[in-house]
Amino acid sequence: MAILSAAFLRTGLAAALLAASGTLAHADAVSDFYRGKTVNVLIGVAAGGEYDLHARIVARYIGKYIPGNPTIVPQNMTGAGGLRMANYLYEVAARDGTNIGMLANTFPAMQAAGVKGVMFDASKFHWIGSICPTVETMATWKTTGVRTIEDARQKEVIAGATGRGAITYMFPAMLNEFAGTKFKIVTGYPGGNDVNLAMERGEVGARNNTWSSWKVTKPAWLSNKDIAILVQAGPKASDLPGVPSIEDIIPDADNRKIVELLVSGTRLGRPLATTPGVPEERVKALRDAFDAVMKDPDFLKEVAASNIEVDPVRGADMQTVVARVLATPKHLAERARDLIE
Repeated sequence: MAILSAAFLRTGLAAALLAASGTLAHADAVSDFYRGKTVNVLIGVAAGGEYDLHARIVARYIGKYIPGNPTIVPQNMTGAGGLRMANYLYEVAARDGTNIGMLANTFPAMQAAGVKGVMFDASKFHWIGSICPTVETMATWKTTGVRTIEDARQKEVIAGATGRGAITYMFPAMLNEFAGTKFKIVTGYPGGNDVNLAMERGEVGARNNTWSSWKVTKPAWLSNKDIAILVQAGPKASDLPGVPSIEDIIPDADNRKIVELLVSGTRLGRPLATTPGVPEERVKALRDAFDAVMKDPDFLKEVAASNIEVDPVRGADMQTVVARVLATPKHLAERARDLIE
């Protein structure tokens, strides 16, 4: 075996030390930047729903894992189903890693479909992470007499929604178009909790929501059978064995492709992202901090107590999902637009 020269060893050691010092310098630069700063976690919907819950629970822990330990301040910025906040994050917020948004998972599909009002490029957001993917559902209130998809094909039911472009609008509109249901959609509710209150008051008789949100926010409704789950979309929920998936009730192959675009956000869950233009080392620090939160013992205890499932979607994987959604063939995306706008 050849004997390594002293000069070679010195050169190799010097290279290793230089690489290590470069890594430390990056870490120090990130820490120096964040120390003493405030990071805003912007939430595009009203307090009380699943988006708000996920954003705030991550905000409680992520500060201790971001180098420099900045102060984390969650704040709601409602309007247009979260679109106002997303446009602000893209166009106005400082592009330095001090602003994080809890974005609606429908936004990439909205961009692909060319929806008016989208003033961002979702591919240029730096996606940070999500606690878990979602299973979307359509549910009806007990007084409607509608307990199955077939019932919803026979009887008109008012469905509450936040705004056009939000999944709360898109999901019943999609069922009307491709599954023959008769939901009359009423928009304008600030958030999911407001729609829930409207259901209790009798203003509306149906709404879209994720299965995980129902279990976290309204377990009593489920145990009392106050609501019926008509259909599910996304990864099939093991604890909804008798509920058909949306693919099961839409026979046409092209229509199913459009539905896949419309529910593509299920793979993103409740996604957090930061602005374009953030230096690479800060993006990495934010993603690493999110990943660390997902393993934090106190975080895991809190989400378990809240009945929140943890199956993290990592930022880099979310970036890939968004790119795939934006590559949807134009003719299919255009057909989806009418169901979003």
